[in-house]
Amino acid sequence: MSTKTRKERPRMAVIGAGFAGISAAAYLAKQGYQVEVYEKNAEIGGRARQLTTENGYVFDMGPSWYWMPDVFERFFNDFGYKASDFYELKLLDPGFSIVFDLQQQLDIPADFEELCSLFESIEPGSALNLQFFLKEAAYKYKVGMEKLVYKPGLSLLEFADKDLIKGVFRLDVFTAFSKHVRKYFKDPRLIALMEFPVLFLGAMPEDTPALYSLMNYAGLKLGTWYPTGGFGNVIHAMKTVAEKQGVRFHLNLPVSGLKKTGKNLIELSTSTGSQNFDGVIAAADYHHVETCLLDELQRNYTAEYWAKRVMAPSCLIFYIGVTTKIDRLNHHTLFFDENLKQHAFEIYKEPQWPSKPLFYVCCPSKTDDTVAPAGHENLFILMPLAPGVKDSEDLRAQYFGLIMKRLENHAGLDIRANIDYKKSYCVADFISDYNSYKGNAYGLANTIRQTANLKPSLKNKKIDNLFYAGQLTVPGPGVPPSIISGNIAAKQMIKYFND
Repeated sequence: MSTKTRKERPRMAVIGAGFAGISAAAYLAKQGYQVEVYEKNAEIGGRARQLTTENGYVFDMGPSWYWMPDVFERFFNDFGYKASDFYELKLLDPGFSIVFDLQQQLDIPADFEELCSLFESIEPGSALNLQFFLKEAAYKYKVGMEKLVYKPGLSLLEFADKDLIKGVFRLDVFTAFSKHVRKYFKDPRLIALMEFPVLFLGAMPEDTPALYSLMNYAGLKLGTWYPTGGFGNVIHAMKTVAEKQGVRFHLNLPVSGLKKTGKNLIELSTSTGSQNFDGVIAAADYHHVETCLLDELQRNYTAEYWAKRVMAPSCLIFYIGVTTKIDRLNHHTLFFDENLKQHAFEIYKEPQWPSKPLFYVCCPSKTDDTVAPAGHENLFILMPLAPGVKDSEDLRAQYFGLIMKRLENHAGLDIRANIDYKKSYCVADFISDYNSYKGNAYGLANTIRQTANLKPSLKNKKIDNLFYAGQLTVPGPGVPPSIISGNIAAKQMIKYFND
C-alpha cells in the first residue's frame, strides 16, 4: 500500500467533469487531497452540458428528469450546504403525461390521492394494488438507497448485513420486473406507465430485476421535480462545492495516457505533458479508459468481455426552438402511441433503427421562462435507440419527419413551420463528445446479470490506486447513481491511503 499520509496531501487526478467526476473530486478534496480534474470538452457536465443559442434558447443536452431529490440533497449536505443554496426546485404537477393516442392522454398528478383515483378510473381495484405495489417499492427504495447503492461491489461480504439478508426476498433481485408489475395491474396503459422507467435502465422489463420498482416509488411518491435554469445549474452548483474544497478544473484537456510509474505513482499524460499522481479516479467512459489510455497488461477486461456487455440505449435527440406556444404539451410528455415491447425488442434483442418508435418530449419552457424567448417553446425530443447502430444525417432527417408528424397531430399545430432553431444529436456525437462505448447514452444496462458485484469493477486489478466511477460501474445509469458512484470511488481511494 501507499506510504503517503494525509499530512503530505496526496495529489489526485480525476478524469471527466460529469456528475461522477465532480462528486469524486469534491469528496477527495474534503479529506485534504490535492485534486485536479481533467475534462476533454470546453464545458463541465458531461452529458449534463447545456447548449445556449444566439437567439435565446438554453437546452439541457442530456438529463431532464430530476428524481430522487434526497440523493442531490445528501451530496450538498455532506459539504455543509443545501440544494436550495444554489437553485430552486419546483414540483411538477402533472409530474409527466403519457400519450397513448389522440384520444387518450394520462396526466400523472403529483398528489397521491389523485393518482389513486386515476388508477381506479382505469382499472377497478387498481388503486389498492398501487398502494401495495408502492409499499413494497418504498421498502426497496429505503433498503436500496441505505444499504445497496453505496456499496463498492468488490466482495460478497459487503452483503453480510442482517437487514439485507432478512429482506432479500422482498427486494426481488431475482424476479423479473415485467412479471412483478403484472401481479398488480392488468390494463396495458397502467403496465406501460409502470414499465417506462426501466426502458432507460437499459433492458427489457422481463430482463430487469423487480428491485427497480424503487424507480416507481421515486417517480410517483417522491415526485418529479425541475431545477430552475435546468440541469446545468445543478452541475455548476456541484462544481462550486468542489472548488470551495480546493479542486482545480482543467477544461479542453483530454487525457491521452495512464501508466504506473515506480511503486505508487500513476503518470497521466495530456497534450501539455505528463504528471505523476498518487491516485487517479477515471470517471470518463470506462471502456475508453481501458482500451485507449491503459496498456493491455494493466486493463481489467478484454475486448471480448466488453463485446458481451448489455449496454443501455443510445438515443436520437433533437433540440428545437419554436416561435409559438404549444398548449397541448406539458413539461414531460411520453409518446406511447406505438408498441413499447416492439421498440424495446429493436433496442435490446435485434438492434436496429426502430420501425415504430416511442419518443419523449421535454418542454421546460412550460415551467421556466429563462430557457426560451418570451412566447417561444424550448423542445427536447428524445427517441431511445440501440447502441452501436449506423448513424447518418439521412436517418436523422427521416426520423425527425416521423416524430414531428405524430407530435404535430397531438399538438394540433404545424410546429415545423414555427421552428427557429434545430440541432440533432445521436450515436456519432456520443462517441465524439464522450468517447462513449458504442455511442451509448445511459451506460451499462441494469440487467439481472449486470447488477451490483456483476458490474465492471470500480477498482483496477493491476494498479491499486486507480479506481473507476460513472455509468459503466456501480451503482449504474442515471444522475443520482452517478453522483453516488463518485462518492463510492472517492471512499475507496481514501480507504486505500488510510489502510
